[in-house]
Amino acid sequence: MAFSRQTQISKQRCFMVTGGAGFIGANFVHYWCAKYPNDRVLVLDALTYAGNRQTLASLDGHPNFRFVQGDICDRPLIDALLQDEAVDTIVHFAAESHVDRSILGPAAFVQTNVVGTFTLLEAFRQHWLTHDRPTDFRFHHVSTDEVYGSLAPDDPAFAETTPYAPNSPYSASKAGSDHLVRAYHHTYGMPTTITNCSNNYGPYHFPEKLIPLMCINILMGKPLPVYGDGQNVRDWLYVKDHCSAIDAVLTKGKVGETYNVGGNNEVKNLDLVHLLCELMDEMAPDLPVRPAQELITFVKDRPGHDRRYAINSTKLQTELGWSPSVTVQEGLRQTVAWFLANESWWKPLLSEEYQAYYRKVYA
Repeated sequence: MAFSRQTQISKQRCFMVTGGAGFIGANFVHYWCAKYPNDRVLVLDALTYAGNRQTLASLDGHPNFRFVQGDICDRPLIDALLQDEAVDTIVHFAAESHVDRSILGPAAFVQTNVVGTFTLLEAFRQHWLTHDRPTDFRFHHVSTDEVYGSLAPDDPAFAETTPYAPNSPYSASKAGSDHLVRAYHHTYGMPTTITNCSNNYGPYHFPEKLIPLMCINILMGKPLPVYGDGQNVRDWLYVKDHCSAIDAVLTKGKVGETYNVGGNNEVKNLDLVHLLCELMDEMAPDLPVRPAQELITFVKDRPGHDRRYAINSTKLQTELGWSPSVTVQEGLRQTVAWFLANESWWKPLLSEEYQAYYRKVYA
């Protein structure tokens, strides 16, 4: 059963947002607090390398906002927060999410993505049962298109019915967490929903990912590492469009359902890097190297690199009335402008630890 938008507006709800200091989670927290200021938002984040407390600093004075540093595998903490805050909705972003890091160290991905999701599900199930199974409770799980595997150039885009075929430790761990969420609905009747999204981009993106990495390296005059031949294709989703899609699922979606979220923007990696170079040449007046495309450097492809991802969002668009609001060209322009205006946010992230990781991956 779905709960209506009118119910959402008229009744204060309490959200626990896991991973809310990370890239997508933080954008969602800002989105929700701005659109639904009467709802209470509790952020739980372990503040590992990709979580940034400063991203949420502007919300510290918000009367309905609270931040807690903690691990989603800490069951006593989860139980206490669910009870003390009277949480009725979990939006679960917390995850280890970088394929390269999963290749170098898969154990953390299994621990956070599988064990952590299981811990949250069990805690929320007991909380839901204690309150006599309310129909307006919700456990929303945010997942990835990578669980579906890789597409050939002429294959149809991933649909919700596409069989799972993960190819990296990261995508395998996310597939495992998806299966757990689905099982908790079908076995226990728990009110869950899942979204599988394509590659996100936008403000507050940690610099290890492709788009922020390219933006920052151009500004610093460093090489732009492109894996293999650069012909790998990804569908790019502006993060604010992703937030609005989750909003649609939370307010209008059907319990037990999965919805794919895509940006309708399939772009080859090399073409994306050229687009970023052109935008930087136009928007940044004092680049160390111009034209920026001279920095493009091809590096050895990563193991098991999926060739193409594409998302079919028809179900989300037809059933819930959602659609992406920006093209990749518009979204990239906004993203470049954000990185140009927010050096004070991203520059402290370029620590020696990050530099050592960067050298290890791209050497």
